[in-house]
Amino acid sequence: MDLLRFVTAGSVDDGKSTLIGRLLYDSKQVFEDTMVSLERASTAQGLGEVNLALLTDGLRAEREQGITIDVAYRYFTTPRRKFIIADSPGHVQYTRNMVTGASTAQLALILVDARKGVVEQTRRHSALTSLLGIRHLVLCVNKMDLVDWDPARLAGIEAEYRDLARRLGVECVTVIPMAAVSGENIVDRATHMPWYMGPTLLEFLEAVNVPDPARHAGLRFPVQYVIRPHSTEFHDYRGYAGTVAAGQARVGDEVVVLPTGARSRIAGIDRFEQELAAARSGDAVTIRLHDNLDVGRGQMIVGADHALPVTRRFTADVCWMSDTAALRPRQQFWIKHTTRRVKCLVESLDDRMDVASFDRRDRPESLGLNDIGQVTLRTLEPIFADSYATSRDTGSFILIDPATRLTVAAGIVREAAVTEPAASAGD
Repeated sequence: MDLLRFVTAGSVDDGKSTLIGRLLYDSKQVFEDTMVSLERASTAQGLGEVNLALLTDGLRAEREQGITIDVAYRYFTTPRRKFIIADSPGHVQYTRNMVTGASTAQLALILVDARKGVVEQTRRHSALTSLLGIRHLVLCVNKMDLVDWDPARLAGIEAEYRDLARRLGVECVTVIPMAAVSGENIVDRATHMPWYMGPTLLEFLEAVNVPDPARHAGLRFPVQYVIRPHSTEFHDYRGYAGTVAAGQARVGDEVVVLPTGARSRIAGIDRFEQELAAARSGDAVTIRLHDNLDVGRGQMIVGADHALPVTRRFTADVCWMSDTAALRPRQQFWIKHTTRRVKCLVESLDDRMDVASFDRRDRPESLGLNDIGQVTLRTLEPIFADSYATSRDTGSFILIDPATRLTVAAGIVREAAVTEPAASAGD
């Protein structure tokens, strides 16, 4: 069975946590002792029935305030598929948490309240999921019971959202009307909407095909750790541990080590005590090379026939996450890209996205909390970056404040200029 990662997004009180709780409960994924705990917590809140949102809202502050603050991950399996759910917060204050949850998702569930329709946070979260490369969105029109199951209301919301998705360049949008509190169209088909002929949410999740472009790209293997056992039995062993970020590694393939440009061939691929013939995108493995090369953390092993830009200057879209200071030109940060961390300078702020209209405002003076904009960065040392459309792992990064050591921005590479000699790229 394959694995599908998806994230919930939307405004406050649209029912994201309730939807996930209902999905887990109706698909028989909740254990008896968990239900006892939920019943006890619901009674303490003075509720007459079990609050399924508590399955994901586990922090005390979340339960007291009735909102999601941090991203909650839940895992479940059906006979057809495995799933990892990221239940993200809806409040604008926690938009940065939502970015974290969406950064690894292949699919996004965008919830809207049928009474309110598309609101500002719907637009902001849709823009973020689009920037993060999620190309298949599910518009979950929740609380249909509160608009008397009106198909005309659904049609109006769908038309508005499809126009929004078109402006963001998202072509795949699936619309599912539902009522998460009662479970209508979550796992079981709705009895109050006979006019709806589409799939339930679970039926859709089990059947949807979400392609992964990284699997078809060239090999990208950021070195995380060098394994040199001290045992005399394995004194000749030298392996490079990490996760295949893109493409496929096969025993016998010719590879190039960046930034040195040294060439070798893959002698073996190990996982625990097992030797593999090949490893693909997402596999955590140890690679052995035929030659005894000087390779360390922060370097990258790439396919010899698939050049990777070695750059010190690139443009990127960033989401600014700091609530204590704004982002301005000429500021310096640490950039964390794959397993490499180097110093960088913000050369310029190129534009800022207006969340309401999706227009780009050229040359802003600054970016504030939760602002999205394009910047040009220059690094002190070279990094090895693909565009985000090619690989999420080699096309994404974070910025770290050197004074506070706090993560202040998340970014995705749009275009990298090749600034290093051709030999460094393994040509």
